[in-house]
Amino acid sequence: MDLREAILTQPMRPFQLRMIALCIVLCMIDGYEVLVMAFVAPHVARAWALGPVEVGYLLSAGIFGMALGATFISPLADRIGRRRHIIACLSLIVVGMGLSAIATDLWQLVGFRAFAGLFIGAIVSSLNIIVSEYSSDKRRGTVMGIYGMGLPAGVALGGALTNPLIAEFGWRAPFVFGAALTALSLLWVVAALPESIEYLIEEAPAGALAHYNRIADKLGYPRAAQLPAPLESAEMHHAGTALFSGIMLHRTVLLWLGYASLTVAFYFANTWTAKLIADATGNTALGGRTGVLIAVGGVLGSLLFAGLALVIRPRVVTALIMFAGSVAFALFANNFHEVGMALVLAVFVGACANGGLAAFYAISPFIYPTSVRGTGVGLMIGFGRGVAILAPIFTGFLLKSDWKPQAVYQLFAGVLIFAGVTTLLLDRSYKGRTENPDLPPDTPAGAGAH
Repeated sequence: MDLREAILTQPMRPFQLRMIALCIVLCMIDGYEVLVMAFVAPHVARAWALGPVEVGYLLSAGIFGMALGATFISPLADRIGRRRHIIACLSLIVVGMGLSAIATDLWQLVGFRAFAGLFIGAIVSSLNIIVSEYSSDKRRGTVMGIYGMGLPAGVALGGALTNPLIAEFGWRAPFVFGAALTALSLLWVVAALPESIEYLIEEAPAGALAHYNRIADKLGYPRAAQLPAPLESAEMHHAGTALFSGIMLHRTVLLWLGYASLTVAFYFANTWTAKLIADATGNTALGGRTGVLIAVGGVLGSLLFAGLALVIRPRVVTALIMFAGSVAFALFANNFHEVGMALVLAVFVGACANGGLAAFYAISPFIYPTSVRGTGVGLMIGFGRGVAILAPIFTGFLLKSDWKPQAVYQLFAGVLIFAGVTTLLLDRSYKGRTENPDLPPDTPAGAGAH
């Protein structure tokens, strides 16, 4: 039996569920490490007497590293495999988090956060691909939504733990904690994470058949005497053709623009909201609580996507979340100084900003063929985060130029409307065409099997 067909068409088995649970844990740790700086920033700013522009550079350092990592390190997964790629990234994240804990000045911390960000950014595409490929067609949107809640859950974990850790051990403690968590997860991955089945079939690396049969054993399917035949044509192994020609160029542009717009709003909401609330109220702890509520909202938004994806196409659900996000940002802007209302609306903001990120992670892997999937998803993430680098710094300059926080939130509400429109246009590009990314993209709908 072809394991690809079995996974896509049969009910999901315990091994698949255990593997997805592992990826959710990794996504939580990634979420913690992505935004731990946002919770630590007020304490570092006070300790080192930093202004808003310096804080903006500090908050952008990790995003800068993640953009480079997604762009230049993610594509390596298409060459060395998803499993080895994840192991290498986790190993170097441990180093980056440990170095961040011993930084002695602003620019050291900026450099160490950028280094950690390289591999935090690179690992995301491989995790998305593994979860997507091990999910059945019927449940993929739902599984990806549940997996996506790992990132905001990790952010919530960071918000809940950083204040007690800092109060007890100082601002360096959250970085030590992150390094320890990552080291433990690395051991779990080495012991339990399988390779992508589609990578084994399409790329046929050394030992592919033996690895394929070990996975078959764990899934409870018969072993194979030889690997199933690959589906992709030779042209689809070339990233330039597979990503940037014909209808795929149209889809790539729409996907990347939508993701970049959402990511800009996501990083603004997650890096600046806690500090803006703290500044408005004079209460640093309240700012941290707001950040946690945004993350909790992200968990709820991911679960909402998971539920809606059962009855609505995931791309359409993604667009709806973008439009809801524009409403959330506008309402938050108009109730910024009403602390009670702002805290409630923070959950709504998080549901759309963080939940939207989970939605894009869900829809992106199966837009691209297997052989360039790591490259396609990685470049999408790199492009989005490359644009998003500007969000914290740009916000710092806007605030320094006497922009009110309300006006800044309204600006990003407009950005989310644009994200929703591009995602709807992306969905329209599939009308009458196959959803199978390993077949030529102009193949009529319903033709061929995955």
